[in-house]
Amino acid sequence: MRFFEDIEIGHRREIGAYDFTAESIKTFAAKFDPQRFHLDEEEGKNSLFGGLAASGWHVGSACMSLLVADGQRLMKEAIARGEEVAVWGPSPGFRDLRWIRPVLAGDTISYANVVVDKRASGSRPGWGILTARTTGANQRGEEVYSITASAFVPMRTKVG
Repeated sequence: MRFFEDIEIGHRREIGAYDFTAESIKTFAAKFDPQRFHLDEEEGKNSLFGGLAASGWHVGSACMSLLVADGQRLMKEAIARGEEVAVWGPSPGFRDLRWIRPVLAGDTISYANVVVDKRASGSRPGWGILTARTTGANQRGEEVYSITASAFVPMRTKVG
């Protein structure tokens, strides 16, 4: 993972893809969002979605899982190159969560994020706050999900 000074606004990162199978949709829904159109194909087909639809929380959770896995991959690669690795802090929050189109059984969603802003933290010396917009698009290239989230990122040069 990179330090605050090394990150540029506009940097795009492909995170990975997730296949939404009927089984994974139903399993997630049964545990976390047990609505009829997430649990039963016929109910999904007769709903506004027109098919068995993944919970929006499932779409977001798949994104988070891929984001963490990609970060771990990047960290291992940096360590193997002998680079100093920045250990990021938590997220102070997110905004603009949007479920744009339904994600149906059989869809594959590819996720990416783009850095949209960065600033030094006013309350935590030595830390910056990075803001990125993460999106998911289906196999037809249609955007289905987006969220703008922030994270604390350590500065290489400690301030204060």
